[in-house]
Amino acid sequence: MGYDGTIQNFTLQTSFDAKQETHQIKVLGMDGTVRFLELPAGWTGSMAFDRQDSSLDVYFANLESGYYSGVNAQAATITETIAEVDGSTTQWRYTGVVFRLDDAGSWKGDAQVNMKMSWSSVSPAQGVVLLNSRCLQTGT
Repeated sequence: MGYDGTIQNFTLQTSFDAKQETHQIKVLGMDGTVRFLELPAGWTGSMAFDRQDSSLDVYFANLESGYYSGVNAQAATITETIAEVDGSTTQWRYTGVVFRLDDAGSWKGDAQVNMKMSWSSVSPAQGVVLLNSRCLQTGT
């Protein structure tokens, strides 16, 4: 998922969430009837990790360094794979993804360091089932 096109696998992911974003339009017709439209406006979500190494720190440091060096960061792709109750597998691919580090962690002597990043995406598309876990991949 790096701006350089590399696939990233951050260690010990503890959560993943996704939600659809919409733009609501309210139309008041000449007949006096109010009609509502929900226009798709991308997807957002977040991922949380227990820090095991510097991979997440290094990713965002390289992304920021690239920005200040004039490197155009390419959008990433998130591939979400779900093992369904009936034994089948469903896979969704979020494209045009950009990431933001929301929390680099709170450091204490007797606790793990929890890190969190958020993401925004153009839209998901159902893809071919390849994996049985969540995977982050760069490019569109």
